[in-house]
Amino acid sequence: MTENQLPPCPECAGAYTYEMGALLVCPECGHEWPLTPGESGGVSEERVIKDAVGNVLADGDTVTVVKGLKVKGSPSGIKAGTKVRNIRLVDGVDGHDIDCRIEGFGPMQLKSSVVRKV
Repeated sequence: MTENQLPPCPECAGAYTYEMGALLVCPECGHEWPLTPGESGGVSEERVIKDAVGNVLADGDTVTVVKGLKVKGSPSGIKAGTKVRNIRLVDGVDGHDIDCRIEGFGPMQLKSSVVRKV
């Protein structure tokens, strides 16, 4: 009566996977992956991040800030027109999906809606 309809682990091919919330877990190697990889896994892995004007962004792109941004702890903030080189796309908090380093400010995260691809 043990009908295990769950797929085997993609890392170690272990057959003893179990559900934990929205994830599947392998007790043999500890690997976790989405419960429905066919529906939500493909969408989240191939998500498309677009800039303020609709251009598709990719890791390593150079972008320009399109509007002035206030930065906590800085009296001047980031001015419109500031170039940001070598961005990385991430799953950030509150829609901050670009990880970058801005000269004079250091590392920070930006929203894709405030940048334009160069």
